[in-house]
Amino acid sequence: MVANNLVLIPGAGGVGRTVFEHLRAQDVPVRFMVRRDDERAAELRALGAEVVIGDLTRPETVAAALQGVARMYFGMRVSPDHLLAATVVASVAKAYGKLEALVDLSQMTVSQMTATSTEESHQQRLHWLAEQVFDWSGLPVVHIRPTAFLDTPMFTMMAARSIQESGTIAVPFGTGRTSPVAVDDVARVIATVLHDPAPHIGQVYELTGPRSVDMTELAAEFTRALGRPVAYVDVPPENWETHLPKLGMPPHLVQHVTTMAQLHRDNRYDRTADGVERVTGSPAQSIEAFVAARKDFYLG
Repeated sequence: MVANNLVLIPGAGGVGRTVFEHLRAQDVPVRFMVRRDDERAAELRALGAEVVIGDLTRPETVAAALQGVARMYFGMRVSPDHLLAATVVASVAKAYGKLEALVDLSQMTVSQMTATSTEESHQQRLHWLAEQVFDWSGLPVVHIRPTAFLDTPMFTMMAARSIQESGTIAVPFGTGRTSPVAVDDVARVIATVLHDPAPHIGQVYELTGPRSVDMTELAAEFTRALGRPVAYVDVPPENWETHLPKLGMPPHLVQHVTTMAQLHRDNRYDRTADGVERVTGSPAQSIEAFVAARKDFYLG
């Protein structure tokens, strides 16, 4: 007997995995749709999730995964297939006709875009178009628009490396301000909506950290969290961008990350929103708290 609040989550990692942890704590049943039956899939089963094999770009596997599902989370890693997957999910879910909620993980940059704007990345344009598709479908959709993640490599892996090597955070953000949000806070919002979706249908929630800071202020939060001096170095964009492929980033991701850096320089990320606290009842964590919880990682 399938529970009538069964949630479908695509992928075994990323934000969806953290959403699962929050739903599991609330005894909400979850079905994962994954591409491969591997060790991560086995781990999810061991934690109590149902696991099926499928692909968001293949309608027949999405239809099979939706059987018995009441609520679905739609989210993908940065991918050129984002719009295709969103269109497949929208068309299949509409034909399925039994979803109480479809929670779409979008991007906050969408709130600043128009049908013809060109400053944004290809990935951000795909998110904008995906939102249009979901809205046109007539499905019970909730859009979640986080700003840049604190968990992004720019603020984690790359920052940890430069902090250990030179006591710096080296990114080409100029004097732009930013208000990054933790994946866990975004997942808390999504899990809250999936647990009781009715009050949220049709809403758009913008999510940021508690305050907007320039990079010198961000480095100061790292300093307080780590107990050692951390300085901001504004590196030349072209030097930084040529390094990204060496980290194993595919071209689509490189273009997205370099555009994010440009938008930071243009101060497009200087924004705050209370979506995390409004939905969950507790505020988003600060940069200092996020870094302090990962002190060993940053210091090596």
